[in-house]
Amino acid sequence: MPTEVIFPKVDMDMATGQISRWFYKEGDVIKKGEPLFEMETDKAAMEIDAPASGTLRNVTGVEGTDIAVGAPVAWIYAEGEAVDDAIASPDTAKPQVVGPDPDVELDARPADAGAVQALTETPPATTDAASCKPCADPEGERNGVRATPLARRIARERGIDLSSLRGRGPHGRIQREDVEEAKRAAPVSPKAPEAFMQSEAAPASVPSSSAAPTPARSTSTPNASPLHLVRLREGEGTPIVLVHGFGSESASWRPLLAELGEGGGPILGVDLAGHGGSLDAPAQGFDDLVAGVEEALVAEGISGCHLVGHSLGGAVAVAVASGIAVDVRSLLLVSPAGFGPDIDTGFVEGFAAARQEAPVRSWLRHLVADPASLSDGFVRATARARADGRHAEAQTKLAGALFSNGTQHFEVRSLLPHLAMPVALIAGADDRVVPIRHFAGLPGTIALHVFARTGHLPQIERRTEVARLLRRHVR
Repeated sequence: MPTEVIFPKVDMDMATGQISRWFYKEGDVIKKGEPLFEMETDKAAMEIDAPASGTLRNVTGVEGTDIAVGAPVAWIYAEGEAVDDAIASPDTAKPQVVGPDPDVELDARPADAGAVQALTETPPATTDAASCKPCADPEGERNGVRATPLARRIARERGIDLSSLRGRGPHGRIQREDVEEAKRAAPVSPKAPEAFMQSEAAPASVPSSSAAPTPARSTSTPNASPLHLVRLREGEGTPIVLVHGFGSESASWRPLLAELGEGGGPILGVDLAGHGGSLDAPAQGFDDLVAGVEEALVAEGISGCHLVGHSLGGAVAVAVASGIAVDVRSLLLVSPAGFGPDIDTGFVEGFAAARQEAPVRSWLRHLVADPASLSDGFVRATARARADGRHAEAQTKLAGALFSNGTQHFEVRSLLPHLAMPVALIAGADDRVVPIRHFAGLPGTIALHVFARTGHLPQIERRTEVARLLRRHVR
């Protein structure tokens, strides 16, 4: 039997959506997991992968028209299967109900009463605008240009400056129609500054063919950015980019990578300024951290990615996703900072200064609910990286610019309502660094996963569950 391709439901309130572009045409051969088409809703644009391998037939989903959730848009035939033209009629197929992902086992154990109460309290007030230059003004330079991912991509292709357009979407968001209208009114500029190198994994540069998309590097000097990027897993398709937390580095993601296994798309890690391989990169504050990640991804030729950030890296990831330098297809936040005014600066200052294994071990245990979840190898590797004192010196200076007296000097919570991509957040009910109450009252479009008896490192304490959630989220 051929495999039916249905128009999926990606939002609780979603009834219809549109296919903005097909990556393959009638009669093309496609492999399971390859991007098949791009769909656009009122909130986001995202790639939908092929559910099976075979030949694409009976394509009924028309680009730019409203399609009901669950309606068939095409069929995929295995080799040798006879094509049945009758099934191309949408009246002959029943819409399918999209339910929970059977591959995801959520933590069914009840959270502590205090954690439940924290999530029902009034959301925390954001930090004073005077202490948060990049985030104080929601209409400022970084997030002032509101645009759908599809609009950003078309603008990059044609060298159109989004800041010169007026969006007619909700809250002034620039949509595809706004960019298309500007495109018709202006000639193509082949060397426009916004025309970044497109990754072959990005739909904009993938013609209808049977060839699988593969990531490409920029033709400019590789790693022109001062930040260090490392390829943690090879693969094809849109990359996943991991951004670590304060005092950490890309290697800290390896326990989670072991759960993700081989296969799938490429995974990259970026070391923040003053950390890991980017130890000597300058950073005076939060703005510099964000700009560094943006520059590093552009220098690597990454025009689109799935972004994952932990703690401080989560706040940086939100700021990057709200900008226009990189097309962030999805955003997964793990115990992110920047969602409330307070933080455990005792940990921040103590870990920043730690050099020897004993204090490093003590502070790492402060991050988890179960110390047994930290392997001796992980602790020793962390201590070895800090033994020469260079990290302690750089991170102590940076800590003073980011945090002091139990407060955070930046906030990103106000950026959330303006994000167009799917966003999910993972937190531990027993986090002693970032209080769980920070995540009360999030926009209803954000999926919140709280794990009981888990601290600030869900990606280590709940690595199996986090890996499953990550796979589902990017899918």
